[in-house]
Amino acid sequence: MTNRAISLPIFINSAIWSIYTGGDNMNQEDLGTMRIPKLLRTMALPLVIAQIVNGMYNLVDRVFLGHIAESGAETLTGVGLTYSVILIISAFSSLIGNGGAPRAATCMGQGNRKRAEQILSTSAISLLILSFALMAFFYMFKVPLLYLFGASDRTIVYGNEYLTIYLLGTPFVLLTLGLNPFISMQGNTMLSMMTVVIGAVLNIVLDPVFIFLFGMGAGGAAAATVISQGASALYVVLFLTGRKSSLHLSFSPRSFTQSALRPILSLGLSPFTMGITEAAISFVFTSRLQSISGDMAVGAMTILSSILNFAMMPVNGMNQALVPIISYNFGAGRKDRVLQAFRAALAIALIYTAAVSLLCNIFPRAFISIFTSSSALVDFTVPMMKFYITGFMIFGFQTASQNTFVGLGQAGISLFFACFRKVILLIPLVYILSSTVLGAEGVFLAESIADSVSAISAFTAFMLTRNRILDKGAVRT
Repeated sequence: MTNRAISLPIFINSAIWSIYTGGDNMNQEDLGTMRIPKLLRTMALPLVIAQIVNGMYNLVDRVFLGHIAESGAETLTGVGLTYSVILIISAFSSLIGNGGAPRAATCMGQGNRKRAEQILSTSAISLLILSFALMAFFYMFKVPLLYLFGASDRTIVYGNEYLTIYLLGTPFVLLTLGLNPFISMQGNTMLSMMTVVIGAVLNIVLDPVFIFLFGMGAGGAAAATVISQGASALYVVLFLTGRKSSLHLSFSPRSFTQSALRPILSLGLSPFTMGITEAAISFVFTSRLQSISGDMAVGAMTILSSILNFAMMPVNGMNQALVPIISYNFGAGRKDRVLQAFRAALAIALIYTAAVSLLCNIFPRAFISIFTSSSALVDFTVPMMKFYITGFMIFGFQTASQNTFVGLGQAGISLFFACFRKVILLIPLVYILSSTVLGAEGVFLAESIADSVSAISAFTAFMLTRNRILDKGAVRT
């Protein structure tokens, strides 16, 4: 490993030190001047921690629900069926937040603060409008959608109970997830981390109170989540409207402009598509497994997808740090720093994804038992683990390449790979492989094959196009 690579021990120790000291004092100019390893570490560590803590939202819900006496397996499966709806809601926050924040970062790199603030305010108003539209839609169609996603008459009760309460927090979800990238793109990754920590810690505390003490079950988990999301949303809005933010948020209708919205939607289309296709994949998985093996297979997918999604959290944190670094330096014409950031992020991502894949293959029962006390469900899920998680070993190639494309403003290329992995590869593979003698095992195996092929393809595309994109330079937004 070169001197520029970041070793895992340094990465972990720096994370602890960053929390203890409150993080390095950064300003916008540091994105273009600080040494890339230190910059990536300083920005990524709080975001990685934030993502891990954020992953505790659904993870803790499922851990507690899966251990409810007598009905734990059915409750876990029913709540797992709501994941497609949660992904769709989150996708709309990505459409605005992950489309607007890189645009704002590029504008700041070009010295155009007024345009960056216009993008921020337009994003916030758009998120509010979308949140109420989504809430109304899902309240009207939640029961038929849950059956479509693979619910049975035994599990629909728990899924409907959870979703009925969860949807009340839709505005909180969109504001938190959609506006938090505008905090991290300013270099305030410690504050961005606190956005998530506040909500997640509150959720962890409230979950056992509502689920067990108040006896609310699935509804209690949803109530704890809504309260927690509300606290996070309030924190984000107060910061972006306050004096400490280098960009000022305004909810005035005059702050909303179509000229700002168009580039936001253009760049946000790729992460939005990733979220929507992830919801489609969740639907395909659960509905196909329900038709093949029933509730047991759906429960296994709920557990394994929870493990994989939680494993992705540190990678997502790295990506949130990588995109503004790429965008700012691309806007400033620093080709060398763009490539340095890509190489550092790729090295860290590959070390991490390989380690996670190996651990899950070696100790599958230990991870699965966290989510359920049902020995039958554990026994069914263990052999499925190796089919589902192995492709994650090289998934760092995909995340580093695709998010660098986002930072470079290459919405079309990033969008293609968002579709390629899930729509072109994964969905057909689920039906093809499960129609063979593999049966349910084919559904889980499809994930690893799609991950591997897509990761190699995305990395190859980046290596072939990087010089042309960097030489062309950033287009003024």
